[in-house]
Amino acid sequence: MKEMQSFPPFSLSRLLKTVFEPKPGEKVCILIDLKNPSDVINFAFLQNPNCPVQKKAYELFYQGCKTGAMKEFGLAACDFFAYSETGGSNLELPEVVLAPDGTTHRLDPEIYSTYNIILAIGNFSATAPLTASSKRFHFRGGTLHGLNDIVLKSGLSVDYNEVSRKTEKLRSGMTKADHVDIDFAVDGKSYKLHIDLQKQEAQKSHGICRQAPDVVNLPAGEVYFVPKDASGEFPIKFEDDGTLALMQVSEGKVKKVNLIKGNQATVNKYQAKFDSDPAAGILGELGFGTQVLPYSGADIQDEKIFGTFHIATGRNDHLSGNVTLDRFHQKKNASHDDILFSSTKTPEIQVQQVRMLRNGKTETLITNYEPTSYLLNLLKE
Repeated sequence: MKEMQSFPPFSLSRLLKTVFEPKPGEKVCILIDLKNPSDVINFAFLQNPNCPVQKKAYELFYQGCKTGAMKEFGLAACDFFAYSETGGSNLELPEVVLAPDGTTHRLDPEIYSTYNIILAIGNFSATAPLTASSKRFHFRGGTLHGLNDIVLKSGLSVDYNEVSRKTEKLRSGMTKADHVDIDFAVDGKSYKLHIDLQKQEAQKSHGICRQAPDVVNLPAGEVYFVPKDASGEFPIKFEDDGTLALMQVSEGKVKKVNLIKGNQATVNKYQAKFDSDPAAGILGELGFGTQVLPYSGADIQDEKIFGTFHIATGRNDHLSGNVTLDRFHQKKNASHDDILFSSTKTPEIQVQQVRMLRNGKTETLITNYEPTSYLLNLLKE
């Protein structure tokens, strides 16, 4: 059993210093998403009870930067903008943003070319489009979608130098794996997914973003791979309504979605998406959490918890994959959708074992949502 740690109070200065190491004269901007971007004018959205994430972006990050971090790091600017909510994970961002004074600005090139550190704090992840833009405009960035109080008091209050050190230990013990096999069970029925990794170098999300171009997802803390192929099947719990379904996988992508229990209409919606836009069904990531954190109810943190893992479908160019925007028939389908497996989010789905073949030896990584002695021993080295 993982022993829970205590955390210091959230400090924006500590977070910025350990993650970004801001330099004197650099400029920071904070981007939020709103259903109606004009609500950013005179910060009207602060009166909307349905904008808790955006309110934290204003109070803790914008105000925290203006009243403390700017002076501490010698920053030249800290500005605030809003864009129209994309409605999906890692979908392309709108072309324009609004400032609190009502002026309109283009993300590309105006915002991207002006700021050195860009923080996207909203309801939906902007990691993929922000990563692509950082490579063109050479900025650093962070995506912190779905913030809540638990995330602030734990996942954003850790020492990211230590997170980086531990994540590298786990990465080094998982890199160049041949494949991973996952055994699932739902209501007594067993399913197996085989993911081919072809001895690739494992990557890590470790919260250190001190050299441009780079964009980090915060909280950070995972080891991940880009699947080269996949076959078999795996159960999924849809967030829409809790429907349980079975994803049938061949040639590295979801080909068929079958109902286990719940709403057939939910299954039909996803099947139609994969049929009309096959790139949306490609298995684009396999990730393993590396941090000992409390469950927050927000995937941005919960997928970083030691003992959880996630499979993602769709776009993965921000992870050095080849599922790029131009492979989708419709931009609305060009999302990167993490499917998290954890004891709190998917208790209906048993994960009996996650096994890895590496260096000619099979190692068990996870059993019943708990890290095994193999992973625990890596941290002791």
